[in-house]
Amino acid sequence: MFSAFTDVNHSFFGMLNQGPLTLTIFLHTIIVLPMFWIYFSEKKKLGK
Repeated sequence: MFSAFTDVNHSFFGMLNQGPLTLTIFLHTIIVLPMFWIYFSEKKKLGK
């Protein structure tokens, strides 16, 4: 899944591009998980 990172410009997104699953896992943690958290917190607010 991970190979040696041999890019001239060591960028964050270049590291994310190394494996097929890395970008997917990154996007799910940054976008999808907060969406679940917001959904359940709003649902709890409406229930009150």
